[in-house]
Amino acid sequence: MAAARETDAFDAIVMAEARFHGEGYQEGYVEGTHAGVIEGRQYGIQQGAKIGLEIGSYLGFSMTWLRLLQKHSDDKHSKKIKVLESLIETIQRFPHQDPTYDSLQEDLERMRGKFKQVCSLLHVPSDFRLSREGSALSF
Repeated sequence: MAAARETDAFDAIVMAEARFHGEGYQEGYVEGTHAGVIEGRQYGIQQGAKIGLEIGSYLGFSMTWLRLLQKHSDDKHSKKIKVLESLIETIQRFPHQDPTYDSLQEDLERMRGKFKQVCSLLHVPSDFRLSREGSALSF
């Protein structure tokens, strides 16, 4: 009977390393998953803010130019007005509240292309950049 207890104690000591390794792995996995979710959420917020800033700048730019061109409306501005209205419509259709939107990148690229087209028609450089101070359109 004493030999059985000694064997059980010996097995418990030998198996302790494996048990502690398994428990440590589980704890690390849970903590790593939690930290990853937090980091992913923060990154998503940052990227969403950048996209929102970009889209908002396009919208403000487009609406301002549309109002200016409509004040002095004539046939030579009709194409510019149509392209501006198209860009504004694209921005307004963009699903701002759906972060899982499948065509997000494609629609952003389409929007950027329309913005460049508008800038070209208006003879305005499309040098758009984001910085910590906010957006900057250089004219």
